[in-house]
Amino acid sequence: MTPKPGPHRLRFAPSPTGYLHVGGARTALFNWLYVRRFGGQFLLRIEDTDKARSTEESTRAIFDGLRWLGLGWDEDVVYQGGNVERHRADALRLLESGAAYRDFTPQHVLEERRREAVAHGEIYKYNREWAVLSPEEEQSRLTQGDPYVIRFKVPDEQGTTEWNDLVHERIAFPNKDIEDFVILRSDGTPIYNLAVVSDDIAMGITLVMRGDDHISNTPKQIMLYNALGKPVPEFAHLPMIHGLDGKKLSKRHGATAVADYQHQGLLPQAMLNFLALLGWSPGGDREVMTMDEMVELFSPDGLQRKAAIFDPQKLEWMNGQHLSIMPLTQLEPTVTQAIVAAGLATEETLAARHDWYLALLDLLRVRSRVIDDIVRQAIPYFADHIQYDPEAVEKQWKDRLGAAEILQATSVALTGVEQWDELSLEASLRGLAELRGIAAGKIFQPLRVALTGLTVSPGIFDVLQMLGRDCSLGRIRDAAEFLTNS
Repeated sequence: MTPKPGPHRLRFAPSPTGYLHVGGARTALFNWLYVRRFGGQFLLRIEDTDKARSTEESTRAIFDGLRWLGLGWDEDVVYQGGNVERHRADALRLLESGAAYRDFTPQHVLEERRREAVAHGEIYKYNREWAVLSPEEEQSRLTQGDPYVIRFKVPDEQGTTEWNDLVHERIAFPNKDIEDFVILRSDGTPIYNLAVVSDDIAMGITLVMRGDDHISNTPKQIMLYNALGKPVPEFAHLPMIHGLDGKKLSKRHGATAVADYQHQGLLPQAMLNFLALLGWSPGGDREVMTMDEMVELFSPDGLQRKAAIFDPQKLEWMNGQHLSIMPLTQLEPTVTQAIVAAGLATEETLAARHDWYLALLDLLRVRSRVIDDIVRQAIPYFADHIQYDPEAVEKQWKDRLGAAEILQATSVALTGVEQWDELSLEASLRGLAELRGIAAGKIFQPLRVALTGLTVSPGIFDVLQMLGRDCSLGRIRDAAEFLTNS
């Protein structure tokens, strides 16, 4: 579907009642991509009218999550709670125009009617009993101070309210199925649908892109736009996100907050790439994309209707892909922060050995899926003394004396290497294996444990070069001594 001509104004409107959920982040991303692709502004509105549940901490979490993802907004943040007077004014305009009316039904009566309907297996629908109240009786009740709500009067009960959704195409609701809905509570606070429409009008929103759990709200909001005499924006309802079990994503599926993945060492670029594929396809089999590529490829035509599946393993794989393609200069600050936090080195030490440090990152990221993987692999390159993994000892040093003898011979061979480079190191070790009549792996594996304490590492010649001559020979001697004495 071809987007309408701009300028486009889209918004992300979370409620600050908890963390920034990955579903919310996905919605923000799609809104952001749309305006970056087709031009316009991406706006942020904090829907904080629920004062009992809204918190400053949750608001900060939303800001922090969006900033970490790089989804900046283009104008000042709008706080819905600051617009309540406008919401009330819009409700009164609807009241004065005859599009709404006061309902004096006591709350306990409504609740009893709902219970009766449920008991009879019916769906309760408000009966409009107060829509025909005479002006004199209405004034009498107002004079008495009777509490009331303001209800919107659904027009044309025989008609339909429909729109052409950018995701689902034509959606239509019979008006007869929509009861006259409350827009202003008895305490004067607005109901969600009125507040949203009032704010979207004030903000000049041209496209409302949100989760498809809001589809049922849309006909009510379209009615409000029409009654207020304002243009109706376009709508795009995005598919829900499910866990691997096919159920709506929730805490039972594991981490669902953006901040959780940030703390787990994921890259924001990978998180964005992964989220983009939850309900959108760029076409073909393409999966790994930079932000610039996503902007270039984004189109409403690629938005999907079926629920997206959140697969944590796919997210880790995606992060590994971005670790491997990301420019080292961009990766370095994130890894440095993690290495310093782990106590492996100081920023000053890393800066003093900058070229070596970048080479180490380039080596370790190949076998990493998250930042923490790089940090764990980096330990042997910063530690003065390494710990031998018991499983590695059992597997590669099972014959203690035999392993010690191989390491001693390896030490002698490497001591004679003049140029500590890959070709010279490989020639020395393979020559030793040939001289002893054994496979090269019989040399490499015991040596790997001596150098790193582990059974898995980068290539043995890369390890030797990164550790350097003195450190490598020292660790080989220490390992041989450990084996001899154990």
